[in-house]
Amino acid sequence: MRREERKPAGDAAAPRTAGYSGTPLVRKLGLAHGQAAALLGIPETIGDINGFDGFASVVRALPETPQRAFDYVHLFTTERAALEAVAPALFRVLRWDGMIWISWPKKSSRVPTDITEDVLREVLLPTGLVDVKVCAVDEIWSGLKFVIRKELRGAL
Repeated sequence: MRREERKPAGDAAAPRTAGYSGTPLVRKLGLAHGQAAALLGIPETIGDINGFDGFASVVRALPETPQRAFDYVHLFTTERAALEAVAPALFRVLRWDGMIWISWPKKSSRVPTDITEDVLREVLLPTGLVDVKVCAVDEIWSGLKFVIRKELRGAL
């Protein structure tokens, strides 16, 4: 099959968010059926995440006590102060093999924000998380994926 005739990666039936690739957002983020998810501040316009029906459970706010409760946490934020306030809890609620995506407005979106990739690293790396992937969530939002450092998994 010639290059221009190839089908794009991903499930052809999966909805696609406009952006830089034909890969469905659910696949870019690594979402899977059966995950326990915490979806924090996700805009209604991000239908691929809000409409994903494969989660085992979904919460829209972090619980006070459960530790290691979530496979997938996704926080949308425009303010460093809000990120700093929730950062310790993000590490606490994430399962050892889980992932956290933090999304912030792209500069081109003109949405007021004091968040950048560097700010995310400044705030989250000291908590024991490490960034492993970046993606375009949509025309407005970028996302940076964090996981618990290998040397800390199961050690605390």
